[in-house]
Amino acid sequence: MFLPIDKKDLEKRNIDQVDFVLVTGDAYVDHSSFGTAVVGRVLERYGYTVAILAQPKYKSCEDFKRFGKPRLAFLIGSGNIDSMVNHYSVSKKRRKKDVYTAGGEMDKRPDRAVIVYSQKAKEAYKDVPIIIGGIEASLRRLSHYDYWDNKVRKSILLDAKADLLLYGMSEKSVIEVAEALDSGIDIKYLCFIKGTVFKTKDLSAIYDGIMLPSFEEVFTSKTMYAKSFVIQNDNTDPFIAKPIIEDYGTQGYVVQNPPSLPLTTQELDDIHDLPFMNLPHPIYKEEIAAIKEIQFSITSNRGCFGSCSFCAITFHQGRIVQGRSRNSMVKEATNMTMHQDFKGYIHDVGGPTANFTNGPCHKSNIKGTCSYKKCLFPQPCKNLEINHAEYIKTLRAIRNIQGIKKVFIRSGIRYDYLLKDKNSKEIVKEICEHHVSGQLRIAPEHISDNALKYMGKPSKEIYEKFVMMFETQNKEVGKEQYIVPYFMSSHPGCTLDDAIELALYLKKINYIPQQVQDFYPTPSTLSTCIYYTEMDPYTFKPVYVAKTVEEKAMQRALLQYNKKQNYNLVYKALKKAGRTELIEFLIPQKYKGR
Repeated sequence: MFLPIDKKDLEKRNIDQVDFVLVTGDAYVDHSSFGTAVVGRVLERYGYTVAILAQPKYKSCEDFKRFGKPRLAFLIGSGNIDSMVNHYSVSKKRRKKDVYTAGGEMDKRPDRAVIVYSQKAKEAYKDVPIIIGGIEASLRRLSHYDYWDNKVRKSILLDAKADLLLYGMSEKSVIEVAEALDSGIDIKYLCFIKGTVFKTKDLSAIYDGIMLPSFEEVFTSKTMYAKSFVIQNDNTDPFIAKPIIEDYGTQGYVVQNPPSLPLTTQELDDIHDLPFMNLPHPIYKEEIAAIKEIQFSITSNRGCFGSCSFCAITFHQGRIVQGRSRNSMVKEATNMTMHQDFKGYIHDVGGPTANFTNGPCHKSNIKGTCSYKKCLFPQPCKNLEINHAEYIKTLRAIRNIQGIKKVFIRSGIRYDYLLKDKNSKEIVKEICEHHVSGQLRIAPEHISDNALKYMGKPSKEIYEKFVMMFETQNKEVGKEQYIVPYFMSSHPGCTLDDAIELALYLKKINYIPQQVQDFYPTPSTLSTCIYYTEMDPYTFKPVYVAKTVEEKAMQRALLQYNKKQNYNLVYKALKKAGRTELIEFLIPQKYKGR
């Protein structure tokens, strides 16, 4: 049974007043990959009544009264994706489709959805607590550079005028908050729960906190912004993080408590064992595109210690990888075979990084990850405990289930980690033989070691070593399969010379990417900090950043140097870099002068 979405659903369940109204910018899909569904099901399991207010009309507050006044709180998020990323491309052009909406229809959620929804909920019921969460709130929990406004914005807790913010994966914190509210504690006193951010004018209850540079300082000084970012970035581990405090002058302080403890394997299994329908709600008559890839995919883990500079997963989910048990995933796969739309193919078994199944080392699960160094960059840590045995056993168990024809791996594989496994050849061979559908998608992101340094990605040498192993193992199993590499243009630190180096590499391997991802500065990543400040926040040394439309366009065009429409840009780029000798080599001469 789906969670209630209207008053009639509450009546069928004999619910006079719902405990929580969950507001989301997505269509309601009851699946474990949708945060709203997870939070709703977790609250339901603990005995709380919930209702889903999916994509409410936001021009007035009337839709926020659909279920009547919630007893405990509104829980508000933008959905599975940041509303600004959902609406705008990196060039700030309005997108044409929303994959989280039936029929791809745009404008079913507002820009800055968390702020708008919070305001409307408060208009509807002034005395009901407003609690915000999800990816949009989580990455904006403290002051942050906003690409769309091109300025530093305040904590979204203040902009939304919310009472409390839950950050990260909030299954534990939302239950603690629910129990506290249910016991009669006023929300203004909830300053003790891990994984939350609150506002206050009195710091006397904060123990061992770290004071960030004030909002005024980070708003006016890029150096102070960089200092603030480092403190925030070094306090994302649940075992070693301290409370961090940001001064907003007359508005008081915003305080971030340490993150919630990671889920155990049993707790994560329990989440995926909740009674999800694994379908969009039947009120939607048109397809919701976002369900297609994940409906028959299995999430094996959460968290990532890869720490790519441009990725927000570390800031949102943390570096401690939490893995599910094999039995749990086999059970989920078996259930999939009974679904009316299942065709025998599991699209993916993975997570943020497919081949991470547990923490980087034993210490991380007890004392936390190191705040002063990364696990894989610039070189894999000597204390890494690398073992793919459990992941391979899980893949074997799933592909041997009756009714399953093929199990693919489509989420990212961290190949530098894989190559450090003493059984790497056998692992790659098994992947080639059983888990690739002709093409294996890999994200080296670039080929210039200078650019890769700023991305936090392994070197060109490591990537080429993996490619060679992949090709060798394909020959051994008698298959003709290919790696499809993903590349990024205009990442902070990437120069025109780096882009030309990548173009020459693409020419060498005779590959032109169909799609190129131009760097997108999203809140709270290291790359975005460098983009805004044009410095390395750990050393304060200046970093080149391609910011103008022309600079970014030239780097992007070089990755597709042979396309007719890119002739002028590639020509200009080579001339600007003093590499005119490459013009005839890179540019098809049939396009010359067009």
